[in-house]
Amino acid sequence: MSYKSILVHVDQSRHCAARIRIAAELARQQEAHLIGSAMTGISRFIQNEGAAFVASHISTFRDRALNSLEQFTGIAESVGVLSHEQRFVDDETEAGLALQARYSDLVVVSQTDLEEIDNSFITDLPEYVMLNSARPVLIIPAWGEFPHVGRRVLVAWDGSLEATRAITSALPMLKHADSVTVALFNSDKRFGTHGEQPGADIALYLARHGVKVEVTQENTRSDIGNAILSLAADKSSDLLVMGGYGHTRFREVLLGGVTMTILKTMTVPVLMAH
Repeated sequence: MSYKSILVHVDQSRHCAARIRIAAELARQQEAHLIGSAMTGISRFIQNEGAAFVASHISTFRDRALNSLEQFTGIAESVGVLSHEQRFVDDETEAGLALQARYSDLVVVSQTDLEEIDNSFITDLPEYVMLNSARPVLIIPAWGEFPHVGRRVLVAWDGSLEATRAITSALPMLKHADSVTVALFNSDKRFGTHGEQPGADIALYLARHGVKVEVTQENTRSDIGNAILSLAADKSSDLLVMGGYGHTRFREVLLGGVTMTILKTMTVPVLMAH
């Protein structure tokens, strides 16, 4: 099992080059086709109505998107990706990327950076794509450098459907990892129906896929999201795999507490699935 198609969000933000490089390295490892997708950021519905704002600004937004795609191609070729393509989309970023993600195995985006003025109007891209594409999303933190992703993996396991989907979606990366730690938090209170030894079943499942795995049970009185990040730091993890919890109501994104904590304060790349 491997990824065959990886989609990466491309724009003119300061985080774009690092995001593309990580996606390209992963595509080379998996021998996957890499798609760099840049959106104008203007909804296709507004464009169809011929709004005056769009008429006066659309060429600027299109030029920005096309310029960012040239950067994508340069990085993909320098990394040595075997197969890649540019994709230009006349649509808002969140909806456009979520739609394309349905035809890829993995989507790579960056954590929202509210300090970046150019992208201040994109406030929920990672969570929106995660909740609306039915695909795993690899989210790269807005701060920090990550020369390697996926060598030392921490899996946050709570027995849920979301966590199950995240683990199965991460299998292509887990198989290449040097070490994988499955962490259960407060398992005495949350795993009553998962056997006498919580975590043993998922560890066996991963081992049968050739994953080198160990299980750790953690107890915490603090916020579980912060406890997960603390454990990731203690283990020098370069990837966190976990389920993403929440839903959308009209255009509003409503997240679970742990998911929100991770997305706001993440210190390592996170592969999240809903």
